[in-house]
Amino acid sequence: MLSGTSAKSVARDDARIAEFEAQRPRLLRLGYRMLGSLSEAEDIVQEAWLRWSGVQDSVAAPAAYLTRIVTRLSLDHMKSARARRETYVGAWLPEPFMGASEPDETVRDDVTMTLMLALERLSPLERAAFLLHDVFEVALPEVAATLDRAPAAVRQLAVRARKHVESGRRRYRVDAAEADRIARAFFNASRDGDTTALASLLAADVELRSDGGGRVLAYPNVIRGLDRLLRLFAGLSGKAYFQPVLLRTAIIDGLPGYVSADRGGVLQTTALEVSDGRITAIYMVRNPDKLRHVAAELDR
Repeated sequence: MLSGTSAKSVARDDARIAEFEAQRPRLLRLGYRMLGSLSEAEDIVQEAWLRWSGVQDSVAAPAAYLTRIVTRLSLDHMKSARARRETYVGAWLPEPFMGASEPDETVRDDVTMTLMLALERLSPLERAAFLLHDVFEVALPEVAATLDRAPAAVRQLAVRARKHVESGRRRYRVDAAEADRIARAFFNASRDGDTTALASLLAADVELRSDGGGRVLAYPNVIRGLDRLLRLFAGLSGKAYFQPVLLRTAIIDGLPGYVSADRGGVLQTTALEVSDGRITAIYMVRNPDKLRHVAAELDR
C-alpha cells in the first residue's frame, strides 16, 4: 500500500502525463510546421517530454510552457536541417502529413503544402513568429517570451513573414466529397493518360513538383504548364513501370490527395492544390525516407 507521500507523487506524475498527452497533437503539428519533417518533429516532441517530465515544480500554463520548449528545440534543430537541404538531391518537399486518412476528416490548421514551401523562404525566427502568432494563435507577448525578443521586434518578424507567405494562404476550399472526387478523377486521368479529362481538371499554369530524394525516380525540376503535363502523362500511361494502383484517398497537408503505389512497389503521395475548381499545383512525394509514417498508416 502506498504511503500518503507516494500516492501524491503518483497522482502528480499521472497529472503531468495527462497534461503532456493533451498537448501532444498540437506540439507535433507545431514541430512539423517548423521543420517540414514529421519524423524530426516526433524526435523534438520526445525531447520536450523528457524535459517536461524532469520539471519538479508545478507549471501554471502547460500549453504555453510546452510550446516554448518545442519552438526553441525546433529553432536549434533547423540549423542542421537547413544544411542538409542544401545537399538534397532533386526537388525538396515536406514530408506528407496525412492530417486525415479518410475524405470526411479535416486538419485543424490552415497550413497547406503551398504554404509550407513558402515558409521555407523565411528565416527561422520569421517562421516561428508567423506560425506561433498567425497559425497557432499564441498571444504576441508569449511569442516574444518564447523567442526571447522584444514584442515590437516580434511584431515586425510576423509582419515580414506574413507579406512573404500571403500568396501561399489557401483561398479556395473544397469540402470532403469534392476533395475525394478531385483526387480520384486526377488519379484515373493521369494513370490512363486521358488528356481530355486532364485538360478539364488542370489549370493553364499548373505546376508539378516531385521529390524522390535521389532514392527513387522523380522529376528533378519543376514542370510547368498544361501542355507539358498533358504530354507527360500521355507518355507515361503506356509504360508498364508507371501503372499505379490507388491505395487510399487522403487529406495531405490540408489538400485533396491520395496514396498510390506503382508496379515496382514504390509508394507515392500526391497532394493537389485547387483554385477555382482547377488543379494549380501537384506535389508528389516518392522518397521512401519521407513515407515511413504513410506506410505505417496503411498497415494499420
